[in-house]
Amino acid sequence: MPVKIRLQRHGKKGKPFYWIVAADSRAKRDGKFLEKLGTYNPNTNPATINLNIDGSVQWLNNGAQPTDTARAILSYKGVLLKHHLLGGVRKGALTEEQAEEKFNAWIAEKEAAVQAKKDGLSKADAEARAKALEAEKEVSNKRAAAALPEVEEEVVEESAPVVEEANAETAEAPEAAAEVKEEVAEPEAKVEEAAPAEEASKEKE
Repeated sequence: MPVKIRLQRHGKKGKPFYWIVAADSRAKRDGKFLEKLGTYNPNTNPATINLNIDGSVQWLNNGAQPTDTARAILSYKGVLLKHHLLGGVRKGALTEEQAEEKFNAWIAEKEAAVQAKKDGLSKADAEARAKALEAEKEVSNKRAAAALPEVEEEVVEESAPVVEEANAETAEAPEAAAEVKEEVAEPEAKVEEAAPAEEASKEKE
């Protein structure tokens, strides 16, 4: 029975989630399988992969053939490397301790690279959020600056009638003062006219 290591699709529409399984090559893609080896979630960045490394190596030793996508996943998680190292152990080129040491060193390097990628993505996300916040502040400041002149114009327009009324009152004040002076001047003229008349009557007497 030919066995393949392949992906079995799960998850909802637009957000796929895969099982990594060892299944009969004649079975349907999402049908029966012999063993579930792990999961693959491409919706995260980087993709989340949980894999039974020893079980996958055992199926490769038994002759299972991975599909192209499954092979890329197995290579990413170090399954193909461990399979290769165990082949060297069987041939006597390496000891099990040397093979395990090389595999652990490769895993540590791989995890460091993945963590560096996660840190870079989180830093880029934080920078993008900071830039978006600055852009929002600039837009709000521009809106506030654009609304400020309108308020000043309204204040000036409201104060203009008051100034005009004050100017009119100041203009009317001199006219009223002039009228008062004229009224005061008229009695004085009458008094002056009456004084010569009194002097003439005295002379006649």
